[in-house]
Parts: sequence; C-alpha cells; structure tokens
Amino acid sequence: MNIGEIIKKAGLKATPQRKIVYELMTELRHSSRDEIITRVQQKNPEITVSTVYRILDAFGELGLMSKIKHPNGKSYFEIMTMEHPHVFVNDEIIDYVDPGLMEMIKKHLNGGNLFKHLDIEKISIQIIANKKDK
Repeated sequence: MNIGEIIKKAGLKATPQRKIVYELMTELRHSSRDEIITRVQQKNPEITVSTVYRILDAFGELGLMSKIKHPNGKSYFEIMTMEHPHVFVNDEIIDYVDPGLMEMIKKHLNGGNLFKHLDIEKISIQIIANKKDK
C-alpha cells in the first residue's frame, strides 16, 4: 500500500503536505516535533509550522502515528503503531519488537482480578538501560 492509500484508509485526504510528513516519518523513525518541522520545511518551505502540528495531531488521533515520552522529558513521534516496548539508552530510542512478549503480558493481565471488567486498550512499556562496561 502506498502512502496516499494509507492516509486515505485512515480517513484523511492524501494531501501533498500529509504525504511529505508521513514519508519523512518512515525515514526518521523516532523524531521530535522540531526535527519533523525542520525536515518538512527542507522538502517544502511553504508548509507552515501550524500545518505540521495539525498533521501530527491528526495522524496521532487516527492511529497512524504514536507519541513517545522519553525519560528525559522530550516527546517523540513514531510511525510504528503496533504495540512494542521502547528501550531508552541515553538519548537513543530502540524499538523492541516481540509479539510473544506482548501476548504473554496481555494474557497475564487478563487473568488478574483488576482486568476482569476492563478491556486493555494499549500496553506501553518503557525500558531504561545503560550500556554495560566490557
């Protein structure tokens, strides 16, 4: 599926501005709003900051993008919306994709008393790590 189809499937018009933001996010992976704005305006200086804000907000609301809060307090956006833990090593963000782990966590939580009357919408796991000395 191409970028235009992905955006349309989410319920938005596939404007050139939205296509640029989505395409950049597939390249950037985890990026701050400022980084995204800078890169978008390098590709097309006519796209305003407020347009990028609106696009990021719309993509987030429709599940095309998610927002990650780094332990350093900075927020980042990412295009990968499937559930996965994030590993923070200094300022680096690493996606840890392990569907088996996420299923095991859901199964465990659904077996507990608290979740008998709740539907788990999303699991967000953050792992803060430091590199080991050799």
